[in-house]
Amino acid sequence: MAGSQWELPPELCCRPMAFVALTGLDVVYNAVHRAIWDAFCANRRADRVPISFKVLPGDHEYPKCRTKRTSYEWYIPKGILKTGWMNKHLNLVPALVVLFYELDWDDPQWKEKQSECATKVEIVRTSLQGRNTKVAVVLIQKKTPLPPGEDLVASERAAALCNACDLSGKSLFVLPHTDHLVGYIIRLENAFYEHAQTYYYTEIRRVKSHKEFLNKTTHQLLFVRHQFKIAFFSELKQDTQNALKYYRTAYSLVHELRAHETNMLEIKTMAGFINYKICRLCFQHNTPLDAIAQFRKHIDLCKKKIGSAELAFEHTAWMSKQFQSFGELFDEAIKLGLTAIQTQNPGFYYQQAACYSQDRKLQAQQLCQAHRMSLPTPDPLETPTGGLDFYGQRPWRQGHQSIDPPDPEKEKAGILALQIKERDVPHSELIIALLSNAVAQFKKYKCPRMKSHLMVQMGEEYYHAKDYTKALKLLDYVMCDYRTERWWGLLTAILTTALRCAYLMANVKDYITYSMELLGRASTLREEQKSRIEKNLIKVLMNEVPDAEPECDPSSSTAAASLWNDRMALAGSNDFTIEVQDYVPFIQCKARFQSPSFHVDQPIQLQVFVRADCPHPVRFNKLAVSLSNQEYNQWCVVESSGQENMCLSPGATRCYNFSFVAKTEDVGKKIEMTGIEVMLGSETGRCVFLSWRGAGGDAASTHEALQAIRSLRHRGRGTEGRQELDWDSLTIQHSTMIISRVPKISVQLSHQPPALNNEMYCINFTVQSQEEAVARDVKLTAGLKPGQEANLSHTTYVTLNSSKVCDDSDPALLPDIPLGDLNPGEKSEAPYWVRAAITTVFQWLITLYSVDLFNSIIIVCAHICFSLKFEPLDRVAVDIPFLLMTDLLSSSPWPILLATSSLQLVTMTSKTAQLHSQLEQVVLQTGECASECFCLQCPPVANSSNTVATGQYLISWRSPDSPLVQTAVTLPHVILETVPLYIHAELPSFGRVRESLPVRYHIENRTALVQEVEMAVEPSDAFMFSGLKQVRLRILPGSEQQMLYNYYPLMAGYQTLPQLNISLPRCPTTNTHTLRRFLPQRIFVKPQGRQLDDASIAAA
Repeated sequence: MAGSQWELPPELCCRPMAFVALTGLDVVYNAVHRAIWDAFCANRRADRVPISFKVLPGDHEYPKCRTKRTSYEWYIPKGILKTGWMNKHLNLVPALVVLFYELDWDDPQWKEKQSECATKVEIVRTSLQGRNTKVAVVLIQKKTPLPPGEDLVASERAAALCNACDLSGKSLFVLPHTDHLVGYIIRLENAFYEHAQTYYYTEIRRVKSHKEFLNKTTHQLLFVRHQFKIAFFSELKQDTQNALKYYRTAYSLVHELRAHETNMLEIKTMAGFINYKICRLCFQHNTPLDAIAQFRKHIDLCKKKIGSAELAFEHTAWMSKQFQSFGELFDEAIKLGLTAIQTQNPGFYYQQAACYSQDRKLQAQQLCQAHRMSLPTPDPLETPTGGLDFYGQRPWRQGHQSIDPPDPEKEKAGILALQIKERDVPHSELIIALLSNAVAQFKKYKCPRMKSHLMVQMGEEYYHAKDYTKALKLLDYVMCDYRTERWWGLLTAILTTALRCAYLMANVKDYITYSMELLGRASTLREEQKSRIEKNLIKVLMNEVPDAEPECDPSSSTAAASLWNDRMALAGSNDFTIEVQDYVPFIQCKARFQSPSFHVDQPIQLQVFVRADCPHPVRFNKLAVSLSNQEYNQWCVVESSGQENMCLSPGATRCYNFSFVAKTEDVGKKIEMTGIEVMLGSETGRCVFLSWRGAGGDAASTHEALQAIRSLRHRGRGTEGRQELDWDSLTIQHSTMIISRVPKISVQLSHQPPALNNEMYCINFTVQSQEEAVARDVKLTAGLKPGQEANLSHTTYVTLNSSKVCDDSDPALLPDIPLGDLNPGEKSEAPYWVRAAITTVFQWLITLYSVDLFNSIIIVCAHICFSLKFEPLDRVAVDIPFLLMTDLLSSSPWPILLATSSLQLVTMTSKTAQLHSQLEQVVLQTGECASECFCLQCPPVANSSNTVATGQYLISWRSPDSPLVQTAVTLPHVILETVPLYIHAELPSFGRVRESLPVRYHIENRTALVQEVEMAVEPSDAFMFSGLKQVRLRILPGSEQQMLYNYYPLMAGYQTLPQLNISLPRCPTTNTHTLRRFLPQRIFVKPQGRQLDDASIAAA
């Protein structure tokens, strides 16, 4: 049996659809018929009924119907399911035959055409003799029919045609060929679908009727067959729920059959078919867990039904196909919307299928390789019909159901023929295809390690299939992952296979690359294996043929030796460059600059460390370092010579030192190592250049360095006394910076901090040359260091002229101040002045030397508004005088002379004719305070704003030996309020007990309305008074009213005056407290005095 035997038949895998045959259509020469056929079959949408249409001639012969069996008493079945049964009901036996005939109701030749139509229907019935297939007639008409019941002629002729053709009224249809053809076709399809449903329902009942004639002794196969047929008919009927039920029953029955070697294959074949149907329907019903459970049950039941031991490979082939088929079903369901996960996806089933195919391959090698003879004659696998009658049976004993084979010799010949055919099956191709499907699934579901594992298996299969190029491509891809994750054992196994491929292909470069890595520290090979590989590598470097790799096929090794001999004869192809940065080679290399930076006048020191991990010493002929500036490369090369021994001992580290001087144009630039190259071999043999990018290292170096750091932390300082180099702790320094030489010119600054705000601050600098030669054209830059706050450069000024105060015309940085030539040991001194307008900390730049200057606050200025009673005000009333007080506190470490002060008013006006400074020539020591008071008044403002600016307070001051500096302090904005009534009092500065104290209240109306004022004086324990205790009066706009009271103090000391309550009925928002704040609250009352006579005066 060929390998294709295990493929599932297409009629099993397709979706069963009702088969309807269309006759009477000439789709080749008749355009109308062609349009009708296209409407049936072209561009069928998913919402149309599931029908399979086929155009057949009117006299087509359908499969003959066998004579119906009336009894099963002596019937012995020969098998479970015939190989042609599914195809017969899908494509050969229609559920409905439709005859298309062109006939209009008003056709002049109606009688003749009616007879012709009846004859054609009879021909169809004759060809379907014995079948339950339905027959229908469709009349193709040119006119659109009238609604039912309106065309009496049509009704009469339709009845006559049905009688002539022996049809029911439901089997006669009319198809007008109009613009709405597709709509009529869809209606026809629905009617056809109903007829087909009826047919398959009849077939199901017919099969079910056989059950009463069966017995479980001799008709076990028929029970399975009938359940399968009922399920298949249910699928054709699109009753998938019942189909699934009958398939499950059939599956249970097939495992109840008595199994033995002669029928094992048939049982497994039918079990596989039914399982496929069950799983497909479960996925279709969106119950994937049921499908998975069914498949697992199927595998558990069948995995031990191996059958003949001589044909064990057939069982593994069948198992492989089961997993593959389920994987395909799973994948198809996912494409239709099912969601899979990492741990349950089709990849696992493809992988298991590949595993069984690998087992099949091994079993075939064990069971089939001994048979070198040709197929027996006659071929026991051939049948008279070219195929089997029943699924799963042997060609040489079809229909045989007994336990023992009928002819032992034929049985042996058949087994031998199967083994010989199995030997020719391309097992590796089958395995690779399955693994490829699994890899695609694991890649889709982001399972990188599973993908890598299967790619290794694919590479090995390509190796066994002798496709070494593809094998190397896959293995190379996977090796990168295993190096990154440090799976050294797996990497070694893969490298061993890759080395065999490279040897058999005579690929010199790959052979050298894999050999170097197998000799390296990551390889887990034994020492003797590494020794053999190193000897072969040396042979290749000497342009000799290496020894064959172990476990290679002898014939392939012979062919490879011939290829190697051809490689030896080739000239001009003996130089190879291998990038080893991404490998773990047997030669390790690390390089470093001894310092992160070097001065331009210092030699740059560079060290290269080389180490070999191979079992025997290895020689190299050249070591070269490439730098970013290629002009230095000539100083970083070492080559072998008679004196220089360039041999690396196993496990020993060698250090090579290089030194060169940088050029002045590279100052400020970075020099980097771009690569390191070690040359193995010689010009007489093969030259192999091992190339590292940057400063060396390989795929394992980073992790080893990290481990070394952790190890040093655990060991502590106990290892500091060791002299030998610890390779893993060697760090890589791949770049260094060239910086300018240290100048021998000193710059010193002298000043007396702190610098005061707005002060002309003097800084003296001294420049002294300590160079051995004359320093010519020395220039100095002084000023604010760039990169600080943005507003510093606008508020800081520098000058060399001390005769005037710095202003906006002076810069913040003075560049290139000429100092002339400086002889060795000569000094140059000069002062400059700085003025800072804001208080902060900033950095000062003096050529190559910077100094921090601190601006201290020299004056703390406080400004507060008071009422005329010296009470603090949070808002100022319009046109009412108030007091402004300023307090100056000096925090300077030396005395400050206040030359003068003044007010620059913006909106306010002064109550005095001329404002004179009250602080002229006042000297403030550290921590002393000076105050000044001004009486101001705010006139009404034109705009509606309730906040106005006051102005500036100007202070002219200087520190000792400094020019005069003026500081401007911006006074705060004040909040204005408008009062409708202003009241103030005239009263003496003090009173006396029991003496009259006259108090006159002035009440002014500040509004444009007549104000009604209600006044009342509250009684007080400290005073008696005379005057109106409560009064109501009216005050005209802009006028004033006076009220006089005589208070009579009763007690001495500070006493509270009687409170005056004022209310304005027309201004309810103005309360008594608002108006009362303008009045004095207290007065000092002196005790009552005595009259002094002359005697008392003399006594005093």
